[in-house]
Amino acid sequence: MAEQLAKGYEPQTFETRWYQQWERQGCFHADENSPRPHYSIVIPPPNVTGVLHMGHALNNTLQDILARWKRMTGHEVLWMPGTDHAGIATQNVVEKQLAAEGCDRHDLGRDAFVERVWRWREESGGQIINQLKRLGASCDWQRERFTMDDGLSKAVREVFVSLYEEGLIYRDNRLINWCPRCHTALSDLEVEHDDKKGSLWHLRYPIKGTNRYLVVATTRPETMLGDTAVAVHPEDERYADLVGKMIELPLTGREIPIIADDYVDKEFGSGAVKITPAHDFNDFEMGKRHNLDNINILDPSGIINENGGAYQGLERYAARDKVVADLAALGLLDKVEEHLNAVGECYRCKTVIEPYLSLQWYVNVQPLAKEAIKAVESGATRIVPQHWEKTYYEWMYNIQDWCISRQIWWGHRIPAWYCDDCGEITVSREDASCCYKCHSRNLRQETDVLDTWFSSALWPFSTMGWPEQSETLNKFYPTSCLVTGFDILFFWVARMMMMGLKFMGQVPFTDVYIHALVRDAQGQKMSKSKGNVIDPLTVIEEYGTDAFRFTLAAFAAQGRDIKLSTERIGGYRNFCNKLWNASRFALMNLEDFTPPAKPDWDALSLSLADRWILTRLATVEREVNAALEGYHFNEAASVLYSFTWHAFCDWYIELIKGALYGDDAAARLSAQTVVATVLERLLRLLHPLMPFITEEIWHSLPGQRPCAFLMGCAYPQGEGLPQDAEASARMEQVMEVIRAIRNIRGEMDVPPAKKISALLDCRDSASLTLMQDAADYIRALARVEELTCGVSLVQPPQAAKQLAGSVEILLPLAGLINLEEEEKRLTKEIAKVQKDVDLFSKKLSNAKFVANAPAEVLEKDRAKLAAAQEKLTLLQASLQRIVALK
Repeated sequence: MAEQLAKGYEPQTFETRWYQQWERQGCFHADENSPRPHYSIVIPPPNVTGVLHMGHALNNTLQDILARWKRMTGHEVLWMPGTDHAGIATQNVVEKQLAAEGCDRHDLGRDAFVERVWRWREESGGQIINQLKRLGASCDWQRERFTMDDGLSKAVREVFVSLYEEGLIYRDNRLINWCPRCHTALSDLEVEHDDKKGSLWHLRYPIKGTNRYLVVATTRPETMLGDTAVAVHPEDERYADLVGKMIELPLTGREIPIIADDYVDKEFGSGAVKITPAHDFNDFEMGKRHNLDNINILDPSGIINENGGAYQGLERYAARDKVVADLAALGLLDKVEEHLNAVGECYRCKTVIEPYLSLQWYVNVQPLAKEAIKAVESGATRIVPQHWEKTYYEWMYNIQDWCISRQIWWGHRIPAWYCDDCGEITVSREDASCCYKCHSRNLRQETDVLDTWFSSALWPFSTMGWPEQSETLNKFYPTSCLVTGFDILFFWVARMMMMGLKFMGQVPFTDVYIHALVRDAQGQKMSKSKGNVIDPLTVIEEYGTDAFRFTLAAFAAQGRDIKLSTERIGGYRNFCNKLWNASRFALMNLEDFTPPAKPDWDALSLSLADRWILTRLATVEREVNAALEGYHFNEAASVLYSFTWHAFCDWYIELIKGALYGDDAAARLSAQTVVATVLERLLRLLHPLMPFITEEIWHSLPGQRPCAFLMGCAYPQGEGLPQDAEASARMEQVMEVIRAIRNIRGEMDVPPAKKISALLDCRDSASLTLMQDAADYIRALARVEELTCGVSLVQPPQAAKQLAGSVEILLPLAGLINLEEEEKRLTKEIAKVQKDVDLFSKKLSNAKFVANAPAEVLEKDRAKLAAAQEKLTLLQASLQRIVALK
């Protein structure tokens, strides 16, 4: 029984209802025992602390489009959902709660604190899951995973122990990103860089035994307390005689050597640089090459330690001020310049990070990276768009060992135990009770936890049951596609590649689709500080989920960022409304009609319009499938938008009104069959992009439904429709004539309701026959009362003319418009538009304005100039036509 379609499009009345029905009926659940070909995607697991933002919205909309499309094309689809425990972020949330209660994690102790975090996760974490459901995400929620659930924890431990046993995991004292507030190492992704105004201090370093000194420049003068050399370029003639001599390092009482190294840029500054291996990544590498000491001058909180001499106990910035003041007092401060510096900050607490020498756990990733490189080179994994392959290769070929330890309490605790008797380390799949070497029970477990990315790197196979060889794993691994942002191409995608190949012997995914960023309407990155953030949930409430999803898809062009505005989303809400109203019109004319399961097209009296729309529909179906196959989401959306709005709503529905309202039963039956067929197939085509509105309308269609939900129906492939290219071309010619008549009416300012006369002067007999056959279409859609078709017609006086293919259109204007008044109106309008053209032309020809104006202002002004020029051209053409008629 078809449901009644409401008069107005109000998405809030049905979106939640349909989602609940889909989920309740298990529409998203994947069957690992299904004989259907598999298609699988693992969701990039959002942080358990996260809330839905535009990046999530785009990423998950594109995944959902693929998942729904593939279900409808006969695949058994697993879209694996889950959340990441987000070690630092989650610990920060709970620590803030404790601070508000007047205590900290150390007051609770480790076990109680971890228990408190688990409680927070159960009560408050994971709200983003419900927000993804609001977006329409058709994940298999029955399989939802968490990176610290029992199964994934088992997988993490298995991988750690296996890599350790192979010698690929080790401990070393190396430089890492360190947060002095969170007291932990950070990955590069967890460091956010912000350009800030600072200073560049030029310091004088006396050369021992001479009255000379070298000038070095630094943005962190306090680190000079840990300098162990000054470096110059080996080919720099200015300093050739100084290499090997010693510097009397000010304020420290130490002497350090002058060394030569190719890394130094002799053109930058003085050509001499201070080397602080314990506090700069580049200096650390140079220190290894020259066997320099590593002098760490900071404690974990960023306080100067005992290696800082007289500055011990000072906070790093207080030490900076005192070091600069003391150097100035000694006459060793050469100069100070303003300097814009990219400052690294902890992504959670915003504390400025320090390169810090620390004993950490590492993975030797070079052997793993080699296989991951081969996988992309061989085509086993394809990266789309292809230009991201270059970025992938550059990083993989220059990959550094991965620091996997974090000095926090929330996370996978490293399964390593230290023996206090013999000093050996026991690494075990089960909790160790005694030392593997001396069998002592005097053990301490490592306090560090694993980097969050370690567990995420196992996501494609750990979520499916590994290390057990589950049916899910057998059916759905390797996954078909990964949809992700370019910012985690290295940190997550590359690591999944390495781990998947290592432990599964296969790539984790055959395709990686890299989507762009969502920016504001001016192309600026969205940020709370700029106040230009668009909240997806607010947009969904105002415009509906379908309009929002379609907007994202429509602008998701490969390699181009999305410029999003609420106006654009509002425009696609109009599209939803257009589809809704067209569907209501169709349904009102199908009340006495029961569509056959399979129309007998040969038995119907198909009109020219019927043949045209069916042929266009078949083409659209093929184009949309091809676009989705190639991850061209914007092209799929564009094709569907154009067909729905223009071909179906603006043209076909208007073309068949005569048949629907007339007395010809055969013509009415044909029109009903075609409009029902086109609408039903169009809803299936649109469903992956706009799931809610299509499901709602589909359930209002008459006749028997082949499945319980639209999302379970087959996706149209351009088959089963009569296709008539010749009839389609003839209809397009008729439409061209109708458009030409409408254009003349508009240019001549003939009122829309005014009936007119028209003469169609055909250049050949075929065109004449076509125009005569299509006369009813032309009269109805061009509002022509008297239509004359012929060959070599006599042109009436004061007739507007326009050529449409092989037909010249003649519209007698006598009595329709006052030529004198129309000339005055056009002249006045031209003068007004000319002012706009002159204004914007003058602005944009001003070199100073163009050089200083923001890019978004220039873009708007250029668009305004182009629009004004286009309008001026049309007005001038209309004026010329009026003058010619006089």
